Formats: sequence, structure tokens, C-alpha cells
Amino acid sequence: MSSSNSEPVPSIPQASFPPLPFIPRFPPRPPMTEEEIMMRQMQYGEEFWKSCPMKSVMAGVAGFVLGGAFSLLMGSMAYDVPVGLGGRPLSDLPLKEQMRAQFKDLGGKMWGSAKSFGKIGGIFAGVECSIEALRAKNDIWNGIAAGCLTGGALAIKSGPQAALSGCAAFAAFSGAVDLYMRREDCPPPDTDED
Repeated sequence: MSSSNSEPVPSIPQASFPPLPFIPRFPPRPPMTEEEIMMRQMQYGEEFWKSCPMKSVMAGVAGFVLGGAFSLLMGSMAYDVPVGLGGRPLSDLPLKEQMRAQFKDLGGKMWGSAKSFGKIGGIFAGVECSIEALRAKNDIWNGIAAGCLTGGALAIKSGPQAALSGCAAFAAFSGAVDLYMRREDCPPPDTDED
């Protein structure tokens, strides 16, 4: 192959277009200072912790912990005792096995209660945050609607009547809690008379 047979490749002329009128031209941004970078990172962190998924996760974890603690408290005051092991009454077993059976029973109750509270907390917080973001308002109706949707969703497997009852019960409960929590937001009365 000889290089004498190759022909030069013609160059393609570059077209120059005038700038489009609808595309804004901004001057280059000056580099950010260390303080501006830190403020931007703090702003992103704050937005992350206030996001609906994060609120839902935090409420689910808090509900899980509180549900387990509540079940531990109630289980320590319960009068019912596990029936026994292997058909033998619990009172006939040695103390060590009695304690093991009772702790196993209490652990199962704590796990079930913690899961339920965590699920309720996570669903409710996520739904309430989403409704608040859609409505762009923070009022009592967000909690009532979230309570209705949460109660209905948790009871839907039991049928439509149970879903409606769950909706009504959760909506009433969350409305009552919201009314109680917001009563301090009201302005004080005009007179200070007792």
C-alpha cells in the first residue's frame, strides 16, 4: 500500500449560527467560597431529613422501638402465663425453664407489637407528608386524611366494611391527636382573666 494513492479528505466547512434568542446567556458563575459550600451542604442535609421517605423511615423506626417498649411494659404486668412445654404445665417445670418459656413468649409478643407499631407509624407519616406536599398546606385535614388512608389500608384484607371502620377510627384518632397538639398554636385570649 502506497501513500501516493490516497486522496486528501476535503474539510467540512463549519456553519456559524447566530445565538438563539430564547436561550438565556448567563455570565460564568464565580467559584463558591468554603462558607457557601458548607451552607449548601447543610441545606441539602436539611432537605434530606425533611423528605417524605426519610420521615416515613424515622416514624417507622420510632414506632418499632416504642411498640416493643410498650409491649415489654404491658407484658411484664400481664397475668396470663404460657401454657407449658411439651404438654407439661408450666408450674411443673424447673424455674430456669419457666423463665425461658416466659421470656420466649414475651419476646414473641414484643416482636409482633413492634412490627405493628412500626408499620402504622411508617405508613401514616409517609401518607401525611405526601398529602401535605400535594396540598401545600399544613392543617388538621392532612392528619385526618392520612389516618383514614392508613386505617383503611391496614384493614383492607378483612373486607370493605372493616376498611371503612378502620378509616373512620384512624381518622377520628388522628384528628383528636392533631386537635390536642395544635391547641397551643392558638393565640392567647384577649383578656388575662381567670
